Amino acid sequence: MDLEARRRTLAVVQNPPNPWQAESVDWLGEPPDVELQIFEDQSRSILSKNDSPDIPFTYSVNPYRGCYHGCAYCYARPSHQYLDFGAGTDFERKLVVKKDAATLLRAAFEKPSWAGASIAFSGNTDCYQPLEVSLGLTRACLEVCLEYQNPVQLITKSTVIERDVELLAELSKVAWAPVRISIPFWDADVARAMEPYAPRPSRRIETIRRLAEAGVPVGVNVAPIIPGLSDVDAPQILEAAREAGATHFGMTMLRLPGPVEEVFESRLRSLLPLKAERVLSQIEACRGGKRTDGRFGARMRGEGPRWDAIFGLVSGVARRLGYQDAPAAPSPSTFRRKPRAVAQLSLFGAP
Repeated sequence: MDLEARRRTLAVVQNPPNPWQAESVDWLGEPPDVELQIFEDQSRSILSKNDSPDIPFTYSVNPYRGCYHGCAYCYARPSHQYLDFGAGTDFERKLVVKKDAATLLRAAFEKPSWAGASIAFSGNTDCYQPLEVSLGLTRACLEVCLEYQNPVQLITKSTVIERDVELLAELSKVAWAPVRISIPFWDADVARAMEPYAPRPSRRIETIRRLAEAGVPVGVNVAPIIPGLSDVDAPQILEAAREAGATHFGMTMLRLPGPVEEVFESRLRSLLPLKAERVLSQIEACRGGKRTDGRFGARMRGEGPRWDAIFGLVSGVARRLGYQDAPAAPSPSTFRRKPRAVAQLSLFGAP
């Protein structure tokens, strides 16, 4: 890999055109260097509701918008365009934080309509990206979930989650808190090209081990599967994760909605030029000749003989290694709300 090409690719502002903007920006010379900028989100609610049959949860909490990890394939990139930002380096360095996330979550739990459905952290970007170290928004939300015994599920590729192992272990005892660690690649060089600021794959295996040893139900996501690039890594990832204590797994096909295709292809051609044509052709072989498929029910999986071969290989390895189905959310929910009458009686001196 050309290190100078990698540095320039990751260090300067590069954004696909934003369809929500009437004007676009171009540079007469070299683009400026990327700078980290933090913006506060003034949302008045924190729970997002999902109605897609492709996604296995209804409610999610996203304490952050944008993601420092900078994964070239991230399907959440287009959401940054709705904020009047770009889906390229803006998504990676113009980060939006919801500082009132825990307060808003508590307010949601106090609504009579809330029945204790499980909540995913997060549905859009990584809830344990580096900003979490200093801001602690995800941890604050999880503490609220522990107080109300509300079930949660988490997915991350960050080792920052190790800070909250004890909290997650306690939440697992009184409610439900399975974690999936995302590891699409095993080759460290490829991982660095495609997800440049995420922990190395082998380090994420150690995170699985630490969660499992603490009694937190943990699985691995070999996702997204990128034909011709990451599919060959899946068996080794599954073996390493299983040895570390992973009990369940997930896999999805690469999605390239809107500007994600441009970001992904640009990164691929710049940093992995010898692999680019083969990868793009194999993606098309798994998408009926296209790069992506936005239909409900088809977005997260491929089609055709090439995809069937990949799916069969990964599923077969998982069965051989003893992976089980993902743990189901408790029914009825473990959610508990403190009776309001107790709080009211305290006004009259009652214990």
